[in-house]
Amino acid sequence: MRKFMLMLAALTLMSMPLLAQENYKAEIFGGYQFTRVGGGDGTNFNGWNASATGNVNQWFGITGDISGAYKSESGAHLHLHNFLFGPTVSYNKASKVKPFAHALFGLSRADAGISGLASGSDNAFAMALGGGIDAGIGHNLAVRLFQADYLMTRFGGATQNNARISVGVVLRF
Repeated sequence: MRKFMLMLAALTLMSMPLLAQENYKAEIFGGYQFTRVGGGDGTNFNGWNASATGNVNQWFGITGDISGAYKSESGAHLHLHNFLFGPTVSYNKASKVKPFAHALFGLSRADAGISGLASGSDNAFAMALGGGIDAGIGHNLAVRLFQADYLMTRFGGATQNNARISVGVVLRF
């Protein structure tokens, strides 16, 4: 994980000269997410991720992020929904390449059930620390090349170390 973060920082610094001079006030993201729940010996989930960011100034914004991740196996259905909120730091003068980092905090809800039998759910604290890179493909349109997050949840009083990768489309205003 440390090598990945160092590589992300180096890539971000090397891309700075490519940045142009536009400032967007708001952005809306929607796309696919892959989530690894439980670390190395965990389970893979697929789903969606959506967020809205209001940029307070050229480099600081407030982000609301919601996501849903799903897994069905042997008649069991598992759902994980996250409702997160927090600060985002970015180089927001970009028209082509825009790196960003965020620290999001909120609630995670897990639902589990077996077809035809009872189901259960639980709510827990959640935190996502990460960032990514958006590439502009038009004046108000970008592609999120990647968003990588360390997603920590606290179900049952124990910490779950998860990873979340998202890609998709960004509308800029």
